[in-house]
Amino acid sequence: MRSVLLITRHADVADLAVSLERAALSAEVRAPEHLAVDDNSTVTDALVLDLRDVPAPAFDAIVKDAAERGIVVVAVLAAEQLDRVRADGDIDDFALLPVDPVELARRIERALWRRHGIDTENFVRCGALALDLSNYRVTVDGELLVMTFKEYELLRFLAMNAGRVFTREQLLNRVWGYDYFGGSRTVDVHIRRIRAKIEIRGHAFIETVRNVGYRLVADARAESVEP
Repeated sequence: MRSVLLITRHADVADLAVSLERAALSAEVRAPEHLAVDDNSTVTDALVLDLRDVPAPAFDAIVKDAAERGIVVVAVLAAEQLDRVRADGDIDDFALLPVDPVELARRIERALWRRHGIDTENFVRCGALALDLSNYRVTVDGELLVMTFKEYELLRFLAMNAGRVFTREQLLNRVWGYDYFGGSRTVDVHIRRIRAKIEIRGHAFIETVRNVGYRLVADARAESVEP
């Protein structure tokens, strides 16, 4: 089940959690002061930000961090706050108050699909590669693969940010955590193991970008530049 964190102090937005639960989304309400921008323990698929409670500097910091972590952001705002929704901003969508709960659920689902390819059955799909987020399963062309937890977490992170390049240090921070003291070669070892499992039948999903890091695409067989 996909998770949604509603950041608000207002009852009209907090009450939307019940409707989101009915739409098969796991919803939690949290006040803005209880959302630490750099807190990696906050694990969610989507943020719903009530702009009545989030000032511009905090909003920009939260949205930037969410974008780096692959978290979808949907803003809810009053009509007079529309100037805070920039065409070049990082939010995925917005809804005007009062918010229709069915509309909000659809906007969240569409944003998840656009950013990650997560469909209504909670799958991330990248060409022949599919990750079942509800059951921690990975398949290629329908064939079920056996992966360790850390291999799955690394692949999931790359798949949910498909097309984007990450350095080894970024992957260590996002998958292993900031308190991990192992070297960046740990990432290389796990990438090799993942490739050995998913790159079957001529598929090649993970590109190595020379002197930078890795990214996952639908089929990288013609573009990988390093072993």
